[in-house]
Amino acid sequence: MSDVLIEQESGCLILQINRPEKKNALTHSMYTQLTQAILAADEDESIKTLLLTGNTECFTSGNDIKDFMLNPPQGSDSPVFQFLQALVNLKKPLIAAVNGNAVGIGTTLLLHCDFVYVGQNAIFQLPFVNLGLCPEAAASFLLPNLAGHRIAAEILMLGQPFDCHKAKEAGLVNQIIDDPAQTLGIAKQTAHQLGEQPTQAVLLTKKLMKQHIKSTVQDVMQQEGALFVERLKSPEAHTAFSAFFNKTIQKK
Repeated sequence: MSDVLIEQESGCLILQINRPEKKNALTHSMYTQLTQAILAADEDESIKTLLLTGNTECFTSGNDIKDFMLNPPQGSDSPVFQFLQALVNLKKPLIAAVNGNAVGIGTTLLLHCDFVYVGQNAIFQLPFVNLGLCPEAAASFLLPNLAGHRIAAEILMLGQPFDCHKAKEAGLVNQIIDDPAQTLGIAKQTAHQLGEQPTQAVLLTKKLMKQHIKSTVQDVMQQEGALFVERLKSPEAHTAFSAFFNKTIQKK
């Protein structure tokens, strides 16, 4: 069974993160699969929308730590950064259906989505500072603009988990779904509604909404990426990652 399931349904390309035994942690290979699917879908006229999801228990716990440490990102050609660039450049509407944990990039990628539906059980966290790192995915620009400086500072600097209601307050979420089993279905309804709209009008509207900040987003993402790679090599990050591993081992 693939770690990324790809299905086309009524003009919507559904990308499902499918690694439940590892809490849907993302590997380099998975980033590459997602990126290739997104790039291909953006050029396929039969696809009107894209939908990214996990399962009813977990969206994604972020990077697979073992894979990440064995193959840390070295620059803009790294799979994770290529994936983020694909999100920034995506012309078609992107929808997310989120249940359970959405950690690290599992939260920051939502900043690039046009619609986000979350189950009542959704838990978000941006633990970059906790690990001695800095934000990625242009989160240091997009989150303050979306949520305001103080909420963004709380989320990014303290790095604590927060629930679906806090996520809605921060502007990350369109709708909270009481029953997580219904989250994907409701997200699909929006995808199908978008698919019935005049295609070029939808694409143009998204372009107009994004164009004024796109160059800034790309610049910030590049700055964050360079600093992220630099931070990975720092003694502070090494100490933080060691503490994280020790804590994880003690829990087992």
